[in-house]
Amino acid sequence: MTIHWGTAKCSVLTRTLKQLDLLVATKRPPFHSARPLLATLLAFVLASGTISPAYAQSPAQNPPSNSAPAFAASAIAPVSSLGLAKHDFTRGPRAFPTLLDPYRPISIESPELTNSPRIDQLIHDGKLSISLQDAIELALENNLDIAIQRYYPWIADASILKTKAGGSGYSTPGADFSSSTASLGLFSYDPLITIGVLLDDRSTPVNNPFISGTGTSQLAALKSHSTQFTNQYSQNFETGTNFTASWNNARSSSTSTANFFNPAVQSTLSFGFSQSLLNGFGRTVNTRNLRIARNNRQIADWAFALQAITTITNTITAYWELAYARENVNVQEQAVTVAEKLYNDNKKQLGVGTMAPLDVTRAESELATDRQNLIVAQTIKLQDEQILLNAISKDPLAANLIHVEIITTDQPKQPELIEASSFEDSIREAFAKRPDLQEQVLNMKNSTIDVDATRRALLPTATLAAQYSSVGLAGNRAKFTTKTIAGAPVVDQNGNPVPGLFLPATQDTPNGTAEAGLTTAQGQVFRSKFPEFLAQLTLNLPLRNRSAQADNARALLTQRQLETQLQQLKNAALLDVRNTYIALTQDRAQVEAASKARELQQQTFDAEQKKYRLGASTVYNVILTQRDLITAQGTELRALANLEEAKANYERALGRTLEVNHVTIAEAKSGDVERETLIPGTLHGRVVGTEDLFRDRGQR
Repeated sequence: MTIHWGTAKCSVLTRTLKQLDLLVATKRPPFHSARPLLATLLAFVLASGTISPAYAQSPAQNPPSNSAPAFAASAIAPVSSLGLAKHDFTRGPRAFPTLLDPYRPISIESPELTNSPRIDQLIHDGKLSISLQDAIELALENNLDIAIQRYYPWIADASILKTKAGGSGYSTPGADFSSSTASLGLFSYDPLITIGVLLDDRSTPVNNPFISGTGTSQLAALKSHSTQFTNQYSQNFETGTNFTASWNNARSSSTSTANFFNPAVQSTLSFGFSQSLLNGFGRTVNTRNLRIARNNRQIADWAFALQAITTITNTITAYWELAYARENVNVQEQAVTVAEKLYNDNKKQLGVGTMAPLDVTRAESELATDRQNLIVAQTIKLQDEQILLNAISKDPLAANLIHVEIITTDQPKQPELIEASSFEDSIREAFAKRPDLQEQVLNMKNSTIDVDATRRALLPTATLAAQYSSVGLAGNRAKFTTKTIAGAPVVDQNGNPVPGLFLPATQDTPNGTAEAGLTTAQGQVFRSKFPEFLAQLTLNLPLRNRSAQADNARALLTQRQLETQLQQLKNAALLDVRNTYIALTQDRAQVEAASKARELQQQTFDAEQKKYRLGASTVYNVILTQRDLITAQGTELRALANLEEAKANYERALGRTLEVNHVTIAEAKSGDVERETLIPGTLHGRVVGTEDLFRDRGQR
């Protein structure tokens, strides 16, 4: 059954009925003389269309509320997407082909705080005419709660980027899990290149010239110069492995004559790795922060979905409240019009002596009451307009919105049954779709990761390390020419020199410099002329291990707490579904009862009109039945609005809101709202439910 809002204006006569009751109650003879005037008034009211036979329609004429609405092509631009996939902060800028990109900040645009162009396209002659679907789409585009919540998935993306590099990530709103061992696995997975250049030039006073190699007999200075070039590449891996490669070159010279090479060049090439064997071993431990960050990204998606559901539900409620308030203003305006006409007619009758002064006073009092009711209705309408305007705009103080009047174009109707076949089915649906439950499931998965990591952290630390190095040394050295000369004389047994006999000896004469440098040293390095091999096993055994035990105990306690909170949320969801299901059932019954009452009252009113035309009834009886009809129509109108709001709350309780309103959140690549539902937080289209969590726990 559908109520046409315009036909409800007949309820304006409600206030006039009291005046007619008083007029009949006086039982004065002038009442009969006033009957033609009242009949004329009644005819005027009926002719004005305040009561329409088309007020009610058959329930079969109502289209199903959960069917996809027809989105006709129009000049209005399509609503923008919710924008979760507009940015992907899980990937940093590539180093190639622009090598400087990793050292520049990621570009992030300033927030858009102006209203979307769609609002301007819907405003005509100072009136914003919107359907319920328009209101929902405008809210998703412009609602500031949505705009703020949209940043959290992007922050979660940045956290994933950080944990890919080996960091601990950032806290995510909506994630109740807090790590108790943030130090686990916190070493960088990004490769690191270290380049160093050292210049050292010094003059050192010599205290012992013979030991130092200067060969002087007085105070002198030993001058030296050193240049070092160091290069190192290091990287950590998710298995707990660290790899290091270094290539170092040094050139040194001094005034000392004792050095073999002067200047000398030394090159060293080394490779080393270390592997954790107990604590810190394996991908399970070292990818802990990354897995938690990815779960937190899904939590941010579900938190965004929850905000979107809340916003849509509040917008639907605000829309129907404004629609009812607008019609109530029309009703109160018509009531004032009829009250003024009755008051003026009574004054005329008082002037000709056909009505008592008390009746005029009562009519004036009724007019004052109707005017007061009109003021109340107008202020409520203004309040409801502001509530809806705040929901669908970012800047309600924009020049085109300050004095805009919102026109609601949709009419409340009785939707077809949307309730699940049984209460158990509705509970299962709520458990699978409600964002708050999905957030808690992911929080529990995070706690399971934390428990595993802290349990492994109870083990001692054993590290196996190995290193290979190759060294080369070369430089400049003096060249000498060697010749044999007569040396010491040969002596006899008495120690006397034998004439003409001498021992042979050699004499070195300087003959230039033999030059060698980096090339020679590098040749020695790669030929492994001077190799070095190193292997080391280190075991750290904490005797009491209280810190690790405390971390593991805290992780277990957090997991138990989250399990209890999950049951608490399930109970709250059950109560929410039960209450909204009951409210929806009650409102359906109220609509049916109000519709039946209105139909019967319509029949009573029609019959009373026929009796009046035949002279078998009075104006008072006709207007009295009209008052009852107006009351029945108002009751039906309020019941239908309540039913629409109850439907929205029931869909919220079951987590259907995004689906039935055709809202896409995740994977919105094109920038336009898709007309297919894609709920965030799914794995390959499968909703992450509580059964996944308990199945995972059973496998551990």
